[in-house]
Amino acid sequence: MELTELVGSWASCFRRKVGAVIVKEKRVMTTGYNGAPEGIPSCVERGECLREKLNIESGTRAELCYAAHAEQNAIIQAAKYGVNINGATLYCTHQPCVICAKMIINAGIERVVYKEGYPDEFSMQLFGEAGTKVEKMQE
Repeated sequence: MELTELVGSWASCFRRKVGAVIVKEKRVMTTGYNGAPEGIPSCVERGECLREKLNIESGTRAELCYAAHAEQNAIIQAAKYGVNINGATLYCTHQPCVICAKMIINAGIERVVYKEGYPDEFSMQLFGEAGTKVEKMQE
């Protein structure tokens, strides 16, 4: 979890620093943090958070943000570089949202371990239906 926090510290988001690490067979496969797609100015570079500007409540309207989530970026890195993450564990600083949950399930990630909660119960419902193991790390 320390590595997820380090990776999360690279995030270019004002609201939340999120890091994700995908591990398989005791090896780090990929990492991700929340940040704007390649070639798109981040909130830090823009000097404002779009979600705060539009007064969007946390846990809603995830599509209205310049950043891709940490989990999404970790999965995208695996796809970009041909890294097999089927059967892996994803460690994340925060509970995944429903969009990330769908990607995690379809990527074949079997287990998710997170530290902080997130206001998205639907993601937890989908993980349960898919049989994905989800664990909240104890302090």
